Amino acid sequence: MKLTSDNESLAENKVLLLYIINKVGKPISSDSLLNLVLAVTDMNYFYFQQFLADLLENGYIISYYKNEHNFYDMTDFGRETLELTLDILPGIVKLRVDSNFKNELENFENEQSIITEYTPKSENNFIVSCKIVENNDTIFEIKTFAGSRNQAQEISDNWKNNANTIYPKILELLTEKSIEDKE
Repeated sequence: MKLTSDNESLAENKVLLLYIINKVGKPISSDSLLNLVLAVTDMNYFYFQQFLADLLENGYIISYYKNEHNFYDMTDFGRETLELTLDILPGIVKLRVDSNFKNELENFENEQSIITEYTPKSENNFIVSCKIVENNDTIFEIKTFAGSRNQAQEISDNWKNNANTIYPKILELLTEKSIEDKE
């Protein structure tokens, strides 16, 4: 696909982005949106960014920065425009979006709810942040020290893969009465 291709193709891709953002029904990060788009069509990253910029510039979507991520959401004008232009999107593309959407949305939800990152403070000193986010609100966050990049990566990977087990254990420890209180 060339960016200089016909106007119908350009409009179709913009409507596709609006359609997906509308289906999500809540703010979505650029990376998550790209993953949803790539699940249904082969779109170049730079074109994707250009389409997003055009949609922002024309007021169809808004953008804001939260929890170290850029999020996009549909405006009322964008919803109205989608209703008027939805017939531009071929039925097969809508079918692909609708059939792939549930699995991709579940992956998106899981990716968005368990977040981890580590920041170097010096060559062998890292701060690892592990979070659980629901509906764009951080419901749990813990930061810890790591003495090496490998240890920071291990903590980060462990959180991503085992947060469902780790979080309840931490919560239990935090709410457990001390031994002295039990006696």
